[in-house]
Amino acid sequence: MPHPSRFAPLLALALSLGLAAPALAQGVAVEQPWTRAAPQGGVGGAFMTLRNTGATEDRLLAVTSPLAGKVELHETQRDGDVMRMRPVDTIPLPAGAAVALAPGGLHVMLIGLTRPLAAGETVPLTLRFASAAEVTVQAAVQAAGAPGAGHGHGAGATRH
Repeated sequence: MPHPSRFAPLLALALSLGLAAPALAQGVAVEQPWTRAAPQGGVGGAFMTLRNTGATEDRLLAVTSPLAGKVELHETQRDGDVMRMRPVDTIPLPAGAAVALAPGGLHVMLIGLTRPLAAGETVPLTLRFASAAEVTVQAAVQAAGAPGAGHGHGAGATRH
């Protein structure tokens, strides 16, 4: 059997192309996590799809990152002609459904970035659910103004 280190270049290529399997937290799959480039001390949004593969509803309770002083769950709502963001306590994940965290809707706010987020790197995000196990994913940083996950994919996860 070949030594596992021989597969490292292939794994790195798969991760960079977004070909790795989504992170799975016992019933919740975290798919294509990404964020946009942002300055140190600034605010960034993180986006992904959360797919509840379980038979019962779950909820995203919180997200943390060592690169942000504070992380909040947010939603964007239209108030007349103005779009407003506001924090939410949790994000419901209906059984058997996918919930998109995307620009202009539900999303994660990274507040007080401890360093700049540069396109091409990744940002660790740890997601805590009501029922599913905590999971850490690597969100791919895309250029400021990038429209979405199709321009780079986050991959990789570790369970806690």
